[in-house]
Amino acid sequence: MARRTRKILWTRSFRRTLSALTRTALRAGSKAVRQTLRAAPVVRKRAPAKRTAAHWSTGLAVSMGGARRYRLYTPPGVQRTERLPLVVMLHGCWQDAEALAASSQMNRVAARERFLVLYPEQDRLANAQACWNWYDTRSGRAQGEADIIDAAIDQVCLLYAVDPQRIALAGLSAGAGMAALLATRRPERFRAIAMHSGVAPGVAHSSATALRAMRGRRAPHQPFASLATGIRLPALLVIHGSADSVVAPSNGAEAAHHWAIQAGAIPGAPRTVQRAARYATTITDYRCRGRLVASLCEVDGLGHAWSGGAAGRGYSDPKGPDASRMIWAFVAKQFASGAA
Repeated sequence: MARRTRKILWTRSFRRTLSALTRTALRAGSKAVRQTLRAAPVVRKRAPAKRTAAHWSTGLAVSMGGARRYRLYTPPGVQRTERLPLVVMLHGCWQDAEALAASSQMNRVAARERFLVLYPEQDRLANAQACWNWYDTRSGRAQGEADIIDAAIDQVCLLYAVDPQRIALAGLSAGAGMAALLATRRPERFRAIAMHSGVAPGVAHSSATALRAMRGRRAPHQPFASLATGIRLPALLVIHGSADSVVAPSNGAEAAHHWAIQAGAIPGAPRTVQRAARYATTITDYRCRGRLVASLCEVDGLGHAWSGGAAGRGYSDPKGPDASRMIWAFVAKQFASGAA
């Protein structure tokens, strides 16, 4: 019994000693840490850069209509707190996002004027020539592709510094046809649309009718029959070459004409503009109560190519007036006016 009592007393004494040593060690350690911190130089955390470099990124948009890749150009100098305009560029047949970016040189304009550029890309499995199926409305394929592009815009608006009140569309050839379809399906989303060498909206519903329309043979149609009453279409810029052998030049005039009729606009007097040795352009503006509804730019001598595009690129003619600058000037005016 006495032996057991001595063992208990020894154990208690050991625990008290251990506890005292631990407290002493902790106090000493804390003191050493404080002394070290006082002696150490102050290192201030570097603030993150307020501005970013230009960025050329890739993404994938998915909707009920399928999935498509896209490229996005973000200009240098974007600050965290700001929201920039977005221009959506839709390529033509036999092109992809990089080809249109290279020929149009829209990224250069974006870097200077500070806006983002989204380039959705058609899948060769959806069309062997990489054309957007803008015409295939009977089967619903055109609407499905429009929904995918819309999903890409949603995704970019969510992930990047986009001002949702300043979004515009531009397309070349088949891309122009798809841009028109998008604008009529979601007119409230876009402030402006530019159709370059495209077919007037609503004139085709299948590949056969699309080919006829491209040749300038169109059946009577109601391009805005599905548009809800009272809905205002975004302002339209049409650029079309007089020497276009792929999409008849009459399509450009037809697009501007029907856009104007929908808004009750009337044409003004045509004016001709020519800069240096570039092709001359005849411009006709359609206005309603002073508001610009549509602007038709007919480029004399331009074929089926991006006007003023980079030399040595497919579907690009450097002799034409700079379409990218024309598009941005038109779009910027719509953003500034607050026109819906």
